[in-house]
Amino acid sequence: MTTHADVSGTQHILRAGGYEAAVASVGATLRALTFEGRDLVVPFRADEVRPAYRGTTLAPWPNRVVDGRYRFDGVEYQLALTEPSRGHALHGLLSWAGFRIVEESGAHVTLAATIEPQEAYPWRVTVTTTYALDPDFGLTQTVSAVNESAARAPFGTGPHPYLVGGAGAVDDWMLSLPADTVLNVTEDRLSPTGLAPVTDDAERFDFRDARRIGAVEIDHAYTGLARQGALAVVSLTDGDGSGVRMSWDERCPWVQIHTADLPGRGAGHRAGLAVEPMTCPPDAFNSGTDLVLLEPGAPVEVASWTIAAI
Repeated sequence: MTTHADVSGTQHILRAGGYEAAVASVGATLRALTFEGRDLVVPFRADEVRPAYRGTTLAPWPNRVVDGRYRFDGVEYQLALTEPSRGHALHGLLSWAGFRIVEESGAHVTLAATIEPQEAYPWRVTVTTTYALDPDFGLTQTVSAVNESAARAPFGTGPHPYLVGGAGAVDDWMLSLPADTVLNVTEDRLSPTGLAPVTDDAERFDFRDARRIGAVEIDHAYTGLARQGALAVVSLTDGDGSGVRMSWDERCPWVQIHTADLPGRGAGHRAGLAVEPMTCPPDAFNSGTDLVLLEPGAPVEVASWTIAAI
């Protein structure tokens, strides 16, 4: 069901079984997701400006491009510094774009937006995303892209939901994160410095065996993901064992985890755990690590992920 355009855009309400999802057209944002009335992500109102990047679709890069500067195919580019406090280009070019509707039913919606060629990203790329609810498997989001330019384009994607493990806040929940490697970053700017085993600082980073998050602060990318079949699965639960899980396949070899620590402990401080599967790590436009190279031509399904109740 589609409702009128609001501050966060046109609202698309999806229902299947005990699930209900609200998708807002600005940023193709997952505004709310519930199961039998229980929040699985930190929601926000349709009539408010989306808090930061909560629930948005990240493209054509997730996370940061350090200093907003990168070199591709021998050409230097300078992106706008959309994270001015740290001096980086953050979370791509579509987070505040209005996505147009392509198709909709009671349980799914497909939205699309086009990145027009610009000085710092001179490729025309159309990004299409589908949210689909299944009564047994939860909410799956799929992201596809087509490069409509004459030359190959750098690309990456990921989501930005803040998962809710139950009553209380991040400190109270049990986290299972099957990753053996973490990307260290500088304390002030979160610029990547190198990979390390999670065992180097196990109390902060090692959640391969599920345990309470407690007071640790994390805003780091992980890799070295163990998989159940083809899927990496992160789960977040409360003391009763109920909660939420997020899963994705090998097209996302990275995941950013953020304990939602806000300066001044403002509204939303540690209210949810950001779990962001990514096709590439932070600053991939410079490192080239796992960067997707979109050749001109047909649409490519780049990645997908699923959020489900436990």
